Amino acid sequence: MKSRKPEAGSRKSEVRNPKSGFRSLLILISAPSGGGKTTLCQQLLAARPDVTRAITCTTRSPRPGETDGMDYHFRTRAQVEALRGDSRYAVLEVRSDLQALDLQQLQYLLQHGDVFFEGNPFVGRALQTHLGLEDVNRLSIFVSPVSSEEVVYLKAPERNVSLQNLVTDIMRRKLLRRARRHKGELSARDLEDIEIRAASAYRELREAWHFQHVIPNHDGEDSDNWEAFYYVIGDARKTLDAMAGLLKGVVPPGVEQWKEALIP
Repeated sequence: MKSRKPEAGSRKSEVRNPKSGFRSLLILISAPSGGGKTTLCQQLLAARPDVTRAITCTTRSPRPGETDGMDYHFRTRAQVEALRGDSRYAVLEVRSDLQALDLQQLQYLLQHGDVFFEGNPFVGRALQTHLGLEDVNRLSIFVSPVSSEEVVYLKAPERNVSLQNLVTDIMRRKLLRRARRHKGELSARDLEDIEIRAASAYRELREAWHFQHVIPNHDGEDSDNWEAFYYVIGDARKTLDAMAGLLKGVVPPGVEQWKEALIP
């Protein structure tokens, strides 16, 4: 499988790293909620301290362990709505929440090196097409809870399976395990939020073909394989190794490119 070149805009206004002379890279990592993107980025940022994370404003509440200014800038809906009229910001609908990304700050970060952005696939897709980022060199990666082979198998007529319902149930279970790990007892609001996120997963999978690379990963943020042992194991390790390879310009075995028709 040949590697796709990073997405790039006009050559006349490239963003370059002044230290190395190489063009800086915006690394977009997207997955359905609970799919493992946040844990993956934590691992990669620990291994690549030279890479900066782009931080968005969000209207959702902090999860246990999240810190304002490090994970997100937590703001009220009114505060984020007020940014819609400011051309420096990309304001994006994310399920029942809003997020806003400071494009001016992102350009500044890219002048000093590579930048990670991890988030919902709708946000990742918006950042691929936003006019304010058309001159930025990008590498887009989608982390999927199912592989293309599994999708083909499951959607075959003889299976009599609703792929949409199955994906929703897969993500519901992952989200429930993650939430129980963080909170223990769950409130009605917690369960409502989980249902919204799980129900959105199938639509998010339909965005995967827009991304340059798709990494199948069954170890979501609910899995012990990321942090419970001295070494990362299972699909978590394979996903981490795949990401490391892509950052070096190599497409490791198992990394996929999806076609639009894969998810009906």
